[in-house]
Amino acid sequence: MDDRQIIELYNQRNEQAIAESDKKYGTYCFCIANNILENTADSEECVNDTWLRTWNSIPPQKPNSLRLFLAKITRNLAFDRYRAAKSQKRGGCEIEVALDEISEFIPAADDSAEDAAYDELLRSVNGFLRSLSPRECNIFINRYFHVSSISDIAKKYGISVANAQKILSRTRQKLKVHLQSEGYNL
Repeated sequence: MDDRQIIELYNQRNEQAIAESDKKYGTYCFCIANNILENTADSEECVNDTWLRTWNSIPPQKPNSLRLFLAKITRNLAFDRYRAAKSQKRGGCEIEVALDEISEFIPAADDSAEDAAYDELLRSVNGFLRSLSPRECNIFINRYFHVSSISDIAKKYGISVANAQKILSRTRQKLKVHLQSEGYNL
């Protein structure tokens, strides 16, 4: 079943939409959650929460890409669950490392952030990502959106870990220059 048909099932409030979403994107969403949470049970729960959140979001929302829509929901739910667990104990897992790498350039959204300013920052970052080569962009997204480990990224793209680290470092530097040129003080 293609994405348009699945979205139409959501619009019709047909529960088959959840089954079709799980069938097509369940493993994908689980991988996103598990990269962040590093816990099978929590990741499975997060995926189940994704289906509920999607059910409650469509309609009124009309996603252009169901895959990305589900990824964003899963990622946000996993980050929320991670923050809740982190408040009990700070760990040294992959998410901590990835967030530390990028935190210099991208402030975390919080309740006090102005929506318009944050939206403008997102537009700027998205423009930057479009300016990258497909490979650089995919490596960057794998690291900072999907929170993949550097060794997994290296394997996926057939490069050494050192090369993956170098690409990420250079891309972060390019992002810093880009954001500074857009008037962001870093």
